[in-house]
Amino acid sequence: MLLVQFKQADGARRIGVLEDEGRQIRVVEGYATTYDLAQAAISRRSSLSSLVDAALGTTVLEYATVARAGRLLAPLDHGDAAHCYVTGTGLTHLGSADGRDAMHKKVNDVDNLTDSMKMFRMGLEGGKPAAGEIGVQPEWFYKGDGSIVCAGEQPLTMPHFALDGGEEPEIAALYVIGPDGAPYRLGFAIGNEFSDHVTERQNYLYLAHSKLRVCAVGPALLVGDLPPHVEGMSRIRDKDGQVRWEKPFVSGEQNMSHTVANLEYHHFKYPLFRRPGDVHIHFFGTATLSCSDGIEVAPGETFEIDVAAFGPPLRNRLAVQELPAPVIHQL
Repeated sequence: MLLVQFKQADGARRIGVLEDEGRQIRVVEGYATTYDLAQAAISRRSSLSSLVDAALGTTVLEYATVARAGRLLAPLDHGDAAHCYVTGTGLTHLGSADGRDAMHKKVNDVDNLTDSMKMFRMGLEGGKPAAGEIGVQPEWFYKGDGSIVCAGEQPLTMPHFALDGGEEPEIAALYVIGPDGAPYRLGFAIGNEFSDHVTERQNYLYLAHSKLRVCAVGPALLVGDLPPHVEGMSRIRDKDGQVRWEKPFVSGEQNMSHTVANLEYHHFKYPLFRRPGDVHIHFFGTATLSCSDGIEVAPGETFEIDVAAFGPPLRNRLAVQELPAPVIHQL
């Protein structure tokens, strides 16, 4: 089941189920947002899919019409953006076969490992613990709150001081924290985690700065478990819409050095991240980047992340935002 959030022509919020291979949206009646639906499922001890099945209406809309009008929303959000955490983890994917072989050669050169390669090696050795055991903790980073989350077809804006605006095609997991303080996973969505790779490469300690950027999630929420093997295509389209770079990528646990359960444990082990009512969007990392092939994306060009299992592609145009310098006042 693929759920989407969107606005009607009058601005009213709705949710719906993608049908006809993503070409149509069947409206779900009785729930204005995915958050409302999740809270109802938690309180009734029901699944999302069963609530949706019982609430499917007769209204059907064309997905392309909604998307072209800019009325798509991220598949999960919170009415107060400060109560949505956007976080992620990296060095979790094995990469392509060739890249994996090259990486293993480097990983075994213990005396000359960078901190990144040490972290990758730790994941290979302890990221998939046996049932009931705790695995090694992964790299972790904070991106922002709900105000930085963009929907499909919205521009991704990099600040004027950024050195780069580059895509990161990833899977993101979406959660709501229940009244009991337990995380409830709704499902997964395509994500463009979007980072400043040039800044990060200056010094790995700049990773935090490189991640404080907007991101995109959606268009759809895949309800249920993440398939063990996910295949997709990441593309850069020029200003005329022509593909000037594309590369396949894979995700899912078969292609990762950590289990989803291990990544979730090491995020939600902190009580701060189990505050009732909060929303969490947690990115699971990638192994495919256009910047690794020397691609510099220009404002006006479009990122496209296409994964058949998640419905329509996630598309966002790159833009630059001029930000005023902060003025500090002494009290």
